[in-house]
Amino acid sequence: MFSLFNFLFDLFQSLYGMIKYFPADDIRQRIEQLIGILDMGHIDMDRITCVRSRGSSSRRIVARCHALPKIMQHALQRDAHYVIEVISERFDRLSDDVQVKTLIHELLHIPKSFGGGFRHHDYVCSRNVENMYRLYVNYPNINVREICKQQAVI
Repeated sequence: MFSLFNFLFDLFQSLYGMIKYFPADDIRQRIEQLIGILDMGHIDMDRITCVRSRGSSSRRIVARCHALPKIMQHALQRDAHYVIEVISERFDRLSDDVQVKTLIHELLHIPKSFGGGFRHHDYVCSRNVENMYRLYVNYPNINVREICKQQAVI
């Protein structure tokens, strides 16, 4: 029954172009862990929101990083805020290793100033993602794959 529901939901979404957003606490936990291990102290988790979306019409996107632009920060009298979005249909099917690399990629878009801007793909590239991933995997006293599996079960 669950598979039929997913099929019908996906069909409806693709026909009517509706995208839905859901809180992603599991992604938030993984990002908090990445930030701690990779020494990304410039990222303020109080100003990061993690969401999982379903029904995106994008074809090659697995995850996205969104920012509250400076003009909106000023108009709303808010500090910078970032949203990490994972596209459920694609992200959830990836292996744990690729999911971690994807999250590292999205975090690398957030500049050290944490001011609402983005680092572009001249910095956020496969070489830098791989370097960060190696640091993560080789972090002492932690079994990354085991933690990913435990979080997937929860």
